[in-house]
Amino acid sequence: MTLVEHLEELRRRLLFCVAAVTVGTAVAFAFHDPILALLLRPLPAQAGALGNLGGGHRIAVTGVGEAFAVVLKLSLAAGIALATPIWLYHLCAFVAPALRGRERRYALPFALVGAALFVTGLGVGFVTLRYPITWLLGFSERSFVEIITADNYFTFVAYFLLAFGLTFELPLVLTGLVVMGIVSPDTLRTHRASILVGLWTASCFITPGADPYSPLILGVTFTVLFFVSTGLIRFVGPVSTVEAIQITSPGVLGGSGGAVERPG
Repeated sequence: MTLVEHLEELRRRLLFCVAAVTVGTAVAFAFHDPILALLLRPLPAQAGALGNLGGGHRIAVTGVGEAFAVVLKLSLAAGIALATPIWLYHLCAFVAPALRGRERRYALPFALVGAALFVTGLGVGFVTLRYPITWLLGFSERSFVEIITADNYFTFVAYFLLAFGLTFELPLVLTGLVVMGIVSPDTLRTHRASILVGLWTASCFITPGADPYSPLILGVTFTVLFFVSTGLIRFVGPVSTVEAIQITSPGVLGGSGGAVERPG
């Protein structure tokens, strides 16, 4: 394919992805009340800015248009999540021609597994979300009154869930690096201690809160996923190998130890 044809294909696939995200955003906007109710569940009932009215939770906003802006951003995030199978498919279809035969077979399964791992990470993050929120709200509650706004709360939730979703991609990333021959299984085994220290250090910085629970939960998750990755790598194994390039001079036979070919 020429460069113009590649650009045309990219434009066509981007239009499909944008259309899918737009439809997903519209669906999420139509059902934004259940989405808001679900995301408000981890917030304790005793939080200062949270009140009960008609059996449902309400959270504060500080501007005329903040409620609409928050709902719009949440709908867009949910629309991207709902359209994940579609844009992952188009991403794999666009990248597949650049892969080699054996690697191409893994492209679609990797995309499906990646989507499943990301959703699993979101679920685990949502289950554990209440612990850092409760600790942060209870810190020095005798001296401070928490005024929790919708934008502040949902931004915290979004970053927290995103951190867990990306964390669960670790097995896919490590397996992909080994499959493509970029990293060897021996390297992972040799530098296992250094890798785990780096993952635990990263868990202290990628979570949005300053609570002790988030880095601990994320660090344990990193450790478990790393060992899951090493087990998966043993099962899959590398499929790409870098062949040695032999450079021979005219009249020298390759692989002959430098022997010179003499004309008969």
